[in-house]
Amino acid sequence: MSMLRIFDVSGSAASAQTQRLNVVASNVANADTVAGPDGQAYKARHVVFQSLLMGEATSTGVQVSQVVESDKEGRKVHDPNNQAADAQGYVTYSNVNPIEEMVDMISASRSYQNNVEVMNTAKGLLLKTLQLGQS
Repeated sequence: MSMLRIFDVSGSAASAQTQRLNVVASNVANADTVAGPDGQAYKARHVVFQSLLMGEATSTGVQVSQVVESDKEGRKVHDPNNQAADAQGYVTYSNVNPIEEMVDMISASRSYQNNVEVMNTAKGLLLKTLQLGQS
């Protein structure tokens, strides 16, 4: 594999992790939302990664193939005085688990950092190779 392909592979992974971070941010922002007028609360979303052949199939990157909604039930809280309460007095909140989202955010952030570090290391190696040729 060419040294320049490293930038394609790490760049695709960093881009995918950026999308993952955006989905996590949306989930965290909607963690305490209640069901809307349609009776449906916000559902947590998660990214699904897929291998991506690059160039002459000598290297493989990654891309986000889809963003899927969680099928878990939302949290129900008995609060008959709330405007969003149903006939039984329960308010349906989103099914987002903030702790899981924070773990996912840390994982995505670390993956992004690792890919940036790979690109920086490859850049340094290429610069050193050029400097060898100048001597």
